[in-house]
Amino acid sequence: MAWGGFIIAIFAEYIGISTLEEPFSVKGYYAIGGAFLIVSCLVLQKTIRDNEEDNMNLNIHTLEE
Repeated sequence: MAWGGFIIAIFAEYIGISTLEEPFSVKGYYAIGGAFLIVSCLVLQKTIRDNEEDNMNLNIHTLEE
């Protein structure tokens, strides 16, 4: 469900950019900005997940000792 919403949001963003009545350079600026936002969201999500996994593994090793 979350991936579906994410994909719909990406399509909606780029449909909005493509129908924007601005020069190509402005559309490109918005498209690159949107792409950077998408990548930064994915990297942030992965970093948070990895940190949580590291904390869980650290807690497991602490309890074993």
